[in-house]
Amino acid sequence: MPVITLEASKMSREQKAKLVQEFTESTLNILNVPKQSITVLIKENEKDNIGVAGQLLSDR
Repeated sequence: MPVITLEASKMSREQKAKLVQEFTESTLNILNVPKQSITVLIKENEKDNIGVAGQLLSDR
């Protein structure tokens, strides 16, 4: 039962749907497991809660 977790900044519903579809297809091709066994979790973070290169994303 593969569980894929992605943490990212806010995304549209369409972007999330595309990610779930693509992650599922890639997992099917690589691991050859039943589609029903694949779970994708998306954790969205506010830009105020993400720092890159010493700077908050909200300050970029």
